[in-house]
Amino acid sequence: MSYYCIMMVCGFRCFRNILSALDAANQCFEGGKILDNNREFLMRRLHSLLGIIPIGLFLTQHLIVNHFATQGVESFNTASHFMANLPFVIFLEIFVIYLPLMYHAFYGLYIAFTSKNNPGHYSYLRNMLFVAQRYTGVFLVVFIAWHVFETRFQVAIGADEADFNMMANILDNPFMLAFYIVGVLAAVFHFANGIWSFLVTWGITQSEAAQKNATYFTLLVFIVLSIIGMRALFAFV
Repeated sequence: MSYYCIMMVCGFRCFRNILSALDAANQCFEGGKILDNNREFLMRRLHSLLGIIPIGLFLTQHLIVNHFATQGVESFNTASHFMANLPFVIFLEIFVIYLPLMYHAFYGLYIAFTSKNNPGHYSYLRNMLFVAQRYTGVFLVVFIAWHVFETRFQVAIGADEADFNMMANILDNPFMLAFYIVGVLAAVFHFANGIWSFLVTWGITQSEAAQKNATYFTLLVFIVLSIIGMRALFAFV
């Protein structure tokens, strides 16, 4: 029961803060123009939200589907084929994956090159994690673009399907295997640490104790998804 109570409280806080953001949007119009500070506030909130929903959820689903490779070629190909043939798959890829991902990536680059640490408000560890968040974000723009080029783009120009053999051929190169290991770990870290930032940004974890508990939770997310991702990668080797 306590688990459901916690989830209800977190859900209520998130909903309340979403309403606050919408109210802020309604109040930041003056003479038909949005004030720059309010516009940036809304853009950062949207950036934070999209990093969890849908991008973080897609990352989790993507890793789980890839984990079917640990059960053999046929198991992975069946899971991959199912995902590739979902109803309205092109619509889903464009509006649920690519457009949110592009906004999150490009605005994230802007944040990465303009934001500064805040040692007076957060601990040394939190500032180091913030720096790591920026570096992994920049790296992930390159990694994701290359991954899409090697898989989805190849299918678009004539490859049969992004199946087990395609990934096995890619990871047969030791350099590419190392590149994918770093890429998956960077993506998982960026997502897990992004959860912590999301909870703070949206006012869900306001107290020091709540933020400390969120750190433990996000560490668990990082460990679990890293294990899933690494097992999936080495299943192709």
